[in-house]
Amino acid sequence: MNTHNTNRADQVAQEDLVMFINACLACTGQREFYDDAYGQRLSIDFLHDYILGNYRLLYVRSLAAGINHFNQAQIILKLLATGKDTHPEHREEEGALIAHALNTLPPQRAWGVLQQLRQRKINNRRSRAIARDYLNMRRDLNFDAVKYRAKVRAIATHAHLKLQGELSNFLFRNWQKKVYTTELFENFRQAHYSAEAVYQLPFTVAEGLATKHKIPRDVFLSRIQQQMTLGEKLRFQGAAERIEKTNIYIDVDLGRLPLTKLALYILSLPLETRQQQQEVFTQALVRSAQLVLKKAPMQLGKVAAVLDCSYSSSGSSEKHRRPLGVAVAAHYLLKAASREYQPFWTVPTTDPLQARPFGQTDLATPLLAALASGADLVVIVSDGCENDPPNGAAEVLRIYRTKLDPQQQTSIIHCNPVFNTEDFSLHNLSPSIPTVGLRDAEDLPTMLGFARFADGSAPLSELEAYLAARVQQMLNNSIKA
Repeated sequence: MNTHNTNRADQVAQEDLVMFINACLACTGQREFYDDAYGQRLSIDFLHDYILGNYRLLYVRSLAAGINHFNQAQIILKLLATGKDTHPEHREEEGALIAHALNTLPPQRAWGVLQQLRQRKINNRRSRAIARDYLNMRRDLNFDAVKYRAKVRAIATHAHLKLQGELSNFLFRNWQKKVYTTELFENFRQAHYSAEAVYQLPFTVAEGLATKHKIPRDVFLSRIQQQMTLGEKLRFQGAAERIEKTNIYIDVDLGRLPLTKLALYILSLPLETRQQQQEVFTQALVRSAQLVLKKAPMQLGKVAAVLDCSYSSSGSSEKHRRPLGVAVAAHYLLKAASREYQPFWTVPTTDPLQARPFGQTDLATPLLAALASGADLVVIVSDGCENDPPNGAAEVLRIYRTKLDPQQQTSIIHCNPVFNTEDFSLHNLSPSIPTVGLRDAEDLPTMLGFARFADGSAPLSELEAYLAARVQQMLNNSIKA
């Protein structure tokens, strides 16, 4: 193959991989404002199969690229189903990345992945070893056996796992007729006969038994809080508030919530509530942003943000207000990370907590203001579907890059939280600036590092080196932990 053909092949590979990683950053297979769930899943599944078939090693290494949990799960399943295609010299690395990714997934999603091995009839030696090692890695397998009992039992059966002592009895034998020395198992047994024992169980298990014992909902929610996770508290706080003639208060430490999840929760509240508790919510968002930067340090200079709060930021029934929530969360994260910071919203607002999805998408006006601010870095958070006027921002960027800043002294990055099914990519605003996927604002530090590949200027070798370095960092952190 001559040099020209080699260079062209590398360019195609680079474009394919950037497209795939961007898709895996934004797409979750759920309905979006412009696309239905079926189209999302069909498109992303095609991309997975294409990259797996053509670039297996880089497909594996994309697990270290900061992609979202949905796509991590898909990669794990597809790799385990095609283990025979793994090159011998890459088998150890591939196995280590699969195990690490599985162990860092939220437990409910990881157990779901292992359960899908059975549903998809994936039962080779490596898949059984991965299931065995995952069970061995769990800090409290007894807790998981109670909370995810059906899944753990199905996985143990499918992978032919030998479970010791009471765990095996609890999952596979008539547990109702046996007294357990394991406290949690005994609580589970007793809770079928005693309403008081219900409060010693994980919330999701206790909820069903509370219904069986006809425990009033307000009493149950008041007393079960010590067994609720942070996410469960957040989800059921609204339910508690809707129960009339009660004074239930579910204690939620807002500052401990992930930044984007916190922003979405606040945006779900009435405008009046957001106004009344503006100071509390703002402090929680600032604290959550600082925690993000503690885990992933990011020191920026003079930054301007163009933030989309047009009607399309309302998202969909499955991802309600998600694009707007990402924009609000990104605002607080960029503000915390910057020496100087200015936000420019599509619908101007003095308080981000009062933002609501409204109006047409005019990105050109706030973009002009952001470019005029003298910022070193301009971050645009939008789905890229501008219509007021169409391609207005694209024309602004074209003139700015060709006439006013041909040396690209100002960095401009478009972060898009929405996957476009039509061309397997993200809507970009202009070929003159990179577009990267952004599922959560917490991923911004990673995305700013990845942006240099998104405009196609960096060669394939640099992208390969970037992914290899991310893999090494991930596995080293895993060993230390």
